[in-house]
Amino acid sequence: MIVRAPGKLVLSGAYAVLEGAPALVAAVDRYVIADPARPAERVTEEVQAAIDAGALDRAVWFDASALRSTEPAAAGGAPAALAGASRKLGLGSSAAILVATLAARAAAAAAGAAATAAGAAAGAASRRAAPAWDTRAIFLQALAAHRRAQGGGSGIDVAASVHGGVVCCRLGPGGELAVAPHALPGGLAIEVLASAQAARTSAMLERVRALAAREPEAHAALLGAAAACARAAVLAMDVRAFMAALDGQVDALAELGDRAGAPIVTPELRRLRRAAAAEGAVLAPSGAGGGDVALFVGGAPPSAAFLAAARASGMEREPMSLGAPGVHALDADRPPHT
Repeated sequence: MIVRAPGKLVLSGAYAVLEGAPALVAAVDRYVIADPARPAERVTEEVQAAIDAGALDRAVWFDASALRSTEPAAAGGAPAALAGASRKLGLGSSAAILVATLAARAAAAAAGAAATAAGAAAGAASRRAAPAWDTRAIFLQALAAHRRAQGGGSGIDVAASVHGGVVCCRLGPGGELAVAPHALPGGLAIEVLASAQAARTSAMLERVRALAAREPEAHAALLGAAAACARAAVLAMDVRAFMAALDGQVDALAELGDRAGAPIVTPELRRLRRAAAAEGAVLAPSGAGGGDVALFVGGAPPSAAFLAAARASGMEREPMSLGAPGVHALDADRPPHT
C-alpha cells in the first residue's frame, strides 16, 4: 500500500507557539510518497529516532521531491550550474517523511496480519479498505520521534501532515499538542513565494533563545506582542482582521530577529512588504522565517507588478493549494503526485 503525507505552511503563530500561543498551520498539496514494498534508500534522523524508540521496525523507500522546487533554466538556454537543480522548500519535509513512513509500515503490517489470519482474499479486501492505521497513534509516535531527532520543537508540522486541512495547534505546559480544525476567513487569498535562500530553523531558534538569556525582558515583550496577534488571528472573522493580526506578528518578529541577530524578516521581505501593503495585502515569512518561504495574504491574488518585484528580489511564486488531506493511502490506479 503506497501512502502519502502532505507538507505544511505555518500561517500564524511562529515562535509564539513555543510560549503557548495558538498557531495556524495548513497542509499543502505537496506530498511525500512512501512505499513499504521497496527498500529504503535513505534513513532520515527522524525515522531513525522512531526505529530507536520501537515505533518502527524499519525504514521504507520514500520520494520527497514534490516538497522541493526546481531551479528555472538559464535565460536564452545558456548553461547554468543550478539550472534544473532542486532546492528544499520550507514545507516540513522531515515531518512528512516520518508520518508517511509510520503510516506505510502500519498499513503493511495490518495487511499482512489480515492476509495471514483470513487468507489472500481477506488480505486483498483489507488492502482496498480504509487505511489500516490508528491516526492518533501515528500522530503521537511521529511527534515524539520528531522532537527527539530535532532536540525539541512544537510539532505543528507533524500535526498538519497527520491531520491535514487547516489546524489550530496549542502547546500545553507538559509538551502535549492540542490540534483542532480551523476555518480561515472567507475570501482570503494566499499565495506562496519561495527563494533559493536557505534558512535553518534550528539556527534561528538558537539565536532567539540566546536573546532570551541575554535580554529576557525584550524577548518576553516581543514574543508577548507576537502571541497577542497570534490569538487575534485565530479569532479573526474577516480578511481585514486576519491581515491585521498577521501584520502585527511580522512587526514583532522583525524586531525580535533584529535583536537576536536572526534574519527572521530579511531585507528582501521588508522591501516586498511595502509593495504588498500598496496592494492592500500583507507579506509574511512562513514559519521560522529567513526568507526561504513567504506568504502573500490579502483579499485578492498579487498583481503581475508585485510578482515581477518579487522575482527581482529572488522570490518566485510556488503554486500550491492549502487545506490538503492528511496522511492517506493512494488508490492503486491513481498517479502518486496528483
